[in-house]
Amino acid sequence: MQKITAAILISSMLVLSACATVKGAGRDIESVGQAGQDAID
Repeated sequence: MQKITAAILISSMLVLSACATVKGAGRDIESVGQAGQDAID
C-alpha cells in the first residue's frame, strides 16, 4: 500500500511540475476528467 501511495504522489508531482501555470494545471485536470468520462461512456 505504501508503494502505491508513493507512486501516486511521485506521478502527481511530475504531472504538476509539467504545468507551467495554474491555467495549464486546470486544463490538465479537465482533460483527465474528460478522459475518465469518455471511458465511462
